[in-house]
Amino acid sequence: MPTPLELQIKTLPNSPGVYQYFDKDDVIIYVGKAKNLKKRVSSYFTKNHEYGKTRVLVKKIVRLEHIVVDTETDALLLENNLIKKYQPRYNVMLKDDKTYPWICIKKERFPRIFSTRRVIKDGSEYFGPYTNVRTVKALLDLIKELYTLRTCNYDLSQSKIDAHKYKVCLEYHLGNCKGPCEGLQSEEEYLQDIKEIRNIIKGNFKESLQKFEKIMLDFAAEMKFEEAQKIKEKLASLQNYQAKSTIVNPSINNVDVFSIISDETHGYANFFKIMNGAIVQSYTTEIKKKLDETDKELLELFIVETRNRFNSLSREVYVPFEVDLGEKIKVSVPKLGDKKRVVELSERNAKYYRQEQFKQIKIVDPDRHVKRIMGQMQKDLRLHVEPRHIECFDNSNIQGTNPVAACVVFKDGKPSKKEYRHFNIKTVEGPDDFASMEEVVLRRYRRLLDEDKPLPQLIVIDGGKGQLSSALKSLDVLGLRGKIAIIGIAKRLEEIYYPGDPVPLYLDKKSETLKIIQYLRNEAHRFGITFHRNKRSKSAIHSELEQIPDVGKQTITNLLRTFKSAKRVKEASLEELKQAIGNSRAQKIYNYFHKE
Repeated sequence: MPTPLELQIKTLPNSPGVYQYFDKDDVIIYVGKAKNLKKRVSSYFTKNHEYGKTRVLVKKIVRLEHIVVDTETDALLLENNLIKKYQPRYNVMLKDDKTYPWICIKKERFPRIFSTRRVIKDGSEYFGPYTNVRTVKALLDLIKELYTLRTCNYDLSQSKIDAHKYKVCLEYHLGNCKGPCEGLQSEEEYLQDIKEIRNIIKGNFKESLQKFEKIMLDFAAEMKFEEAQKIKEKLASLQNYQAKSTIVNPSINNVDVFSIISDETHGYANFFKIMNGAIVQSYTTEIKKKLDETDKELLELFIVETRNRFNSLSREVYVPFEVDLGEKIKVSVPKLGDKKRVVELSERNAKYYRQEQFKQIKIVDPDRHVKRIMGQMQKDLRLHVEPRHIECFDNSNIQGTNPVAACVVFKDGKPSKKEYRHFNIKTVEGPDDFASMEEVVLRRYRRLLDEDKPLPQLIVIDGGKGQLSSALKSLDVLGLRGKIAIIGIAKRLEEIYYPGDPVPLYLDKKSETLKIIQYLRNEAHRFGITFHRNKRSKSAIHSELEQIPDVGKQTITNLLRTFKSAKRVKEASLEELKQAIGNSRAQKIYNYFHKE
């Protein structure tokens, strides 16, 4: 039986994120980032580490926690935040001044735009942080190239401009500034430029793209190809930069974020603590339902318990839907921007936690896993019993040749390949899918009844209403209608049809029930196509050899057993043929293939 730590490692997601190692005293001893959490964390426990400190670290790890994020950049920023907060023993300590650069739009008349590593809460706008200083420089160079903004730090109040307190500087004469200090540029025109720049920083290039292209074309028309190329290069270099991070945002401060997803028996809830715009704490857990509680009831319970557990004094919480927490706590349901994205990130972590729990149950308690899946399928498909035994049928014929059918069998949601069956269509002439389905279903269940073998709880027909009706005729003949549930699945939109109901059922595209039905259908198709392909190949080989006069089926069988293919028979020497089938027949076959 694997240990809890081994189970955690086996079920980690293959996603970017941050992992935290805890020792026996439940103290964080190491924080790391990963492009792929499963590969990175597994490497600690499978490699022979060269450094003594790493070996000691691995021995001390008792449990781990992880936070899933969108990108490697987010993982880098989150790792930085957590190391600063917890200062784990085995991490390289970050200096206090080790911060990432931001782009600031200063709160003032005729705002300046510059890079900074200090976020000051004075109402200015900050964008970032950026993990690459070159990206910031390229972005500011582009802005300078496209817009004429001031770089001086004068207080450009209207009264001082009217009093002619300032004179234009060299930047004005070089064409890099339009001289707002002397009232030569209106505030409205300047703020319009700031609005466009704000969109560029956010990564919204669409509105400004036409303007950039016009400038490039104007440069090109004036034969200024170097200047045009520079703008083109700067734009291209910015295509890959990350506009904003959901891990750090100074506008989100001292907030708790909660989310939940649930299934029939459990809820899976996540909590993020955000301080000074950064995630500094994460906690995810499973809540067992007692009385079929709603997500709202479970989340309210989780919020109260978690805030008490972590002694949270935040006055605001972000949640995916409205909850009642009393008058002292402000409840926000974000609809846009970083606030919405951080709630979505919380939901993603809850979803991954649920998947990991399922994987662990599958390893430790496979019976519970099967029972859950079967219970879910029974509910989703509106069945009277759990579909422990399912059979799926599919027809295969190409341009009407060699019509065959396949029946695949699933037990407890898994393929039972020894029970798969192929069928040659016997009573139907030409390509008639409906009649073929009727024949195959009749033959399959007549045989099961004759041999007194167990019948399935569910039959799945690969096809829509037509194939389903054909299969039903056979069940009627055998007196099995109503005793076995039967559905049809149409390929185009994955509609599920029931007997006598013209309106199809649409399952959630991510549901486990639909995935099992799709797996069934794909297995039946694969199994049928393989049989059909083999039959077609044999038919083609036999038909070529059957063209030879006075050569019977037994001779053809002996040839194929020896030479494996018609092509090798054709290429064989007379001596080789004689050894296989005797002199006279060998001479006939050799002469047929070597007429010239």
